[in-house]
Amino acid sequence: MRAMEFMQISRTTTKNNCSQLDERQGPSPAHRAPSCLRRPRVPCAGPTHRGRAVALRFVSEARPSAASAAMRSAVHAAAWLLTLFALPALVITPLTLNQQLTLSVSIFIASLVLNRFGGRFATLALMFLSVVVSSRYLYWRITDTMYMDHALDLVLGWGLLLAEIYAFLVLLLGYVQTAWPLGRTPEPLPADLGTWPSVDVLIPTYNEPLSVVRPTVLAALSMDWPRDRLRIFVLDDGRREDFRAFCDEVGVAHVTRSDNRHAKAGNINAALKHTSGEFVAIFDCDHAPVRSFLRLTMGAFGREPKLAMVQTPHYFYSADPFEKNLGTFGTVPNEGELFYGLIQDGNDLWNAAFFCGSCAVLRRSACEQVGGIAVETVTEDAHTALKMHRAGFDTAYLAIPQAGGLATESLSGHVGQRIRWARGMTQIFRTDNPLLGRGLSWAQRLCYLNAMLHFLYGLPRLIYLTAPLAYLVFGASVIHASAAMIFAYALPHIFHANLTNSRVQGRFRYLFWNEVYEAVLAWHIFRPTLMALINPKLGAFNVTAKGGLIERRYFDTKIARASIFLLLLNFIGIGFGLWRLGWVDDERIATVWLNLAWSCYNLVILGACVAAANESRQMRTAHRVALEMPAVLHLPGQEPIACRTFDFSATGLGIDLPADLRCAHDTPVQVSLFDGGTEHRFPACVRFSRGSRVGLRFEGLTIAQEQALVQCTISRPDLWSERWGRHPRAGAHRVLAHIARISAVGFKDMFAHYRQALGRRLRSPAAAHSSRESN
Repeated sequence: MRAMEFMQISRTTTKNNCSQLDERQGPSPAHRAPSCLRRPRVPCAGPTHRGRAVALRFVSEARPSAASAAMRSAVHAAAWLLTLFALPALVITPLTLNQQLTLSVSIFIASLVLNRFGGRFATLALMFLSVVVSSRYLYWRITDTMYMDHALDLVLGWGLLLAEIYAFLVLLLGYVQTAWPLGRTPEPLPADLGTWPSVDVLIPTYNEPLSVVRPTVLAALSMDWPRDRLRIFVLDDGRREDFRAFCDEVGVAHVTRSDNRHAKAGNINAALKHTSGEFVAIFDCDHAPVRSFLRLTMGAFGREPKLAMVQTPHYFYSADPFEKNLGTFGTVPNEGELFYGLIQDGNDLWNAAFFCGSCAVLRRSACEQVGGIAVETVTEDAHTALKMHRAGFDTAYLAIPQAGGLATESLSGHVGQRIRWARGMTQIFRTDNPLLGRGLSWAQRLCYLNAMLHFLYGLPRLIYLTAPLAYLVFGASVIHASAAMIFAYALPHIFHANLTNSRVQGRFRYLFWNEVYEAVLAWHIFRPTLMALINPKLGAFNVTAKGGLIERRYFDTKIARASIFLLLLNFIGIGFGLWRLGWVDDERIATVWLNLAWSCYNLVILGACVAAANESRQMRTAHRVALEMPAVLHLPGQEPIACRTFDFSATGLGIDLPADLRCAHDTPVQVSLFDGGTEHRFPACVRFSRGSRVGLRFEGLTIAQEQALVQCTISRPDLWSERWGRHPRAGAHRVLAHIARISAVGFKDMFAHYRQALGRRLRSPAAAHSSRESN
């Protein structure tokens, strides 16, 4: 009954109730989808639906007469018919070299002009031009460049063409996903707190240390929700006594089971049988939610009875292995930002937002109707969302970070996590293919298909990294065309794809970085995805380690081995290419230079891959987060000193003092932080002092003080959302120059590692000989 009251009151919430939401919950999006692209929703006069009012303007503003509506429909139909017939004509019309160059230059100029304009129309127009140019290139490749006389040319040529077809398909599906990000805003909750539903918070854990889980549990306890309708459960598959004692101390439930069957999915399903909340919020044990999490996510459920899940981004406040090893933390968008910043928001337009395993709320009845969390594959989260969509339920994505978590510490751990994701998505592709079966719209099928095809990039990426060797080493013509024709068709295809993706993805993924990420992972995920295609039941769930240390810097040769091998192949190819320049005829010299340039580009990408394998030290178990907020320092026998923090962690705090004040090392102090108008004091001691900057370490905090510290720091509602999507756009030349500098460091690290290894090997026989002589 309470759930029905909750939905009814939510539907009738007035503008005054809507204004209860904190303005910091997220800005209204600048662009909304036209009504022809939107799935129907219940309108609301409140501010959270202001964007939707814009989206529906095409329907609501202009209905003066039936005649004008018919005229508008006729114009739209004519436009679609013109596009339908014009696009194939643009793609298949044969042109001479000069005509193709003229067309390419014309579209190039048009794209540059379009790119200077803001707005969604210019973006869609750029996507259209990119599809036209890429389709022309692919049509030309299939019809004009595959006439080959030799078996080697044929095999290698078709290998490259299939890789290009795969890339074009992913590009096209990516445009469908990101054409119009929905930009959902939070829905208001009923004014009567008595109608708010009950929520169970599930925090699964297996082998993570308690120091990682403590902040998440305390942050969950700090969420702004009626206490009698919020229960916290720590699902401990490690069955550890210290976890049970901690849960008893803070007043949350400690849940265990007799076995670890089906890993995380089985852990959650076992807990669902012993809990009863109308909704279930799930957090990985290192994802600490902010106080506003439930207030921002729960309102949507009251408006949409068929809504099964609301997902929020995974925000990582620690550097992932790429950011840590390459020194790009905070300056380059990390690997996951594209998915959570853009793709999921684009999926939401098509009612295809995925469950990501954490930072989400699920409706219990919907989850139970599809049999709980999916256990058939190792990516249980995406598979569960697919089952919900097949069952007719909706999902939603709110692109406002409402939890902060830890990234993987080492590149090997990161690779292992991606292997699991790749294997799991391939398992879904084989066992529950979204193109088959009932219950999905075609848009949903395409969104799921792209998510699964994405992880099949291993072989295509390896082909791209070795393709120029076919001509440079073996003299094989994988593209049966002159260098001028390749230039006229391939260069526009590459340029328009990069220009459009740079515009669409700019704040969440810089150009060329995708190739670095994929090149690192390509070999490692190729074998697991191939095996999953052959036999989906192969492979086991591997847990991603969090909260570990890397006590010394080292070069991970196991991870870098494939990149180094590909580097050597491209060096060999360049050597053969330079040799060919000495005797090849004038007609083919341009082809040699084209393949040499391709190999040199591969060297830049692979050098960055090698640099990523040089593991930096990670000596902190408690990661520091940059944050400026007011504080008060209490020194023994002195007046309180107003100051500001510059960072914090679970174990310490950095503060800026007045210029004329100094603190001695190990001085016992107290520091006050503020949660709204409430002051909280924490005992600490001075660990370092450099000029006006002082580092404090907390000493002897009680559980109450730990929870107050969480409320003042990682539980702040605006902590992560203020950092989200703040990267400035970067030009292609600057990005490539940055990667080239990183690549040079990678070569230096690789040579240093092998020089040291060779020195140790040479010294070993001498040391052994000296030992035998002394005996």
